[in-house]
Amino acid sequence: MGDVLAPSFEGDFTFATEAPFPVAGGALQPVTQRYALYGELGARRDNVVLVCHALSGSARIADWWPELIGPGRPLDTARFCVLGINVLGSCYGSTGPRSLNPQTNRPYGGDFPTVRIADMVRAQARLLDHLEVDQLHAVVGGSIGGMQALSWAVQFPDRVPRCLAIGAAPLNAMALALSHLQRVAIRSDPKWRQGEYPPDDPPAAGLALARGLAMCSYKSAQLFQERFGRRPNRSSERPAERLADRFDVGGYLDHQGNGFVGRFDANSYLIVSKAQDTFDFGEPEEERIALGRIAGQVTTIGIASDWLFPPEDVRDLTARMRAAGARADYFELPSTHGHDGFLADMDRLAPLLAAALC
Repeated sequence: MGDVLAPSFEGDFTFATEAPFPVAGGALQPVTQRYALYGELGARRDNVVLVCHALSGSARIADWWPELIGPGRPLDTARFCVLGINVLGSCYGSTGPRSLNPQTNRPYGGDFPTVRIADMVRAQARLLDHLEVDQLHAVVGGSIGGMQALSWAVQFPDRVPRCLAIGAAPLNAMALALSHLQRVAIRSDPKWRQGEYPPDDPPAAGLALARGLAMCSYKSAQLFQERFGRRPNRSSERPAERLADRFDVGGYLDHQGNGFVGRFDANSYLIVSKAQDTFDFGEPEEERIALGRIAGQVTTIGIASDWLFPPEDVRDLTARMRAAGARADYFELPSTHGHDGFLADMDRLAPLLAAALC
């Protein structure tokens, strides 16, 4: 694959310095957004493709979609200016729980207000205003990023001629249950301390368990069976003989959880996962009105083996868009990787992405 493409520009934009920015659980003042540009803005500033990241992603799109961005690829940096923006509540540069709360002169920690996907998108719109981009070429995203893309199409229809949402729909009850348990795992760790933990002593066990639970929902049963089966963990463990010894799949989940602790913040996990849970367009009549505001072409993609965002849920949402008068097409990504198919099967996703950007 070679070296990861570096942004042509990466920096911060701060707003809401004079008046608070309202969010679901209160207000923020000021607000900083970390963003990255790949490629160059055209003279008319109409060549921007906004790519929205998933729960633990960042503005650096090439770090997590390396095969899809660059000259000659679907996110063609010779044609487009590709923009990534770190979401509110994250820990990768935008205002989040680690940021300084000007009211207390300490990090927000557990006092950071809840945000909704719509709040994240309104903040992104402020950055586009700053960049003098009146209309995007397209907005694209997978998972929570797909939620953002759909919210863009509803909230700012005149700015979104093309929307591509991959593996995204309001979560069903089973997905909400799993998300709830992930947050309980973090809050149950004694080191969480109501969100007031020091950076060098985070609730590591709770966050690692939350990530392990999430990884189960990101993959498919078929993939786990093919990769791990019933093999003992590869470090010569004997799960039939010793209580603490693991099967191979247990070792994988522990490895994923422990690695995650070093690169993500527990309070950010609580905030962003709750934003994912609360994404919807309201009750049926409210949703019909909201979806009816969409003016551009929407492309939705379900992932065949995804049980976190089942393809039938994505397909049903697409049908409701059409019933509300929106132009919306549904495609299905063949993948055994589960929800992570949009990150793992990039070669199959590439032609669908390229077609949506035409």
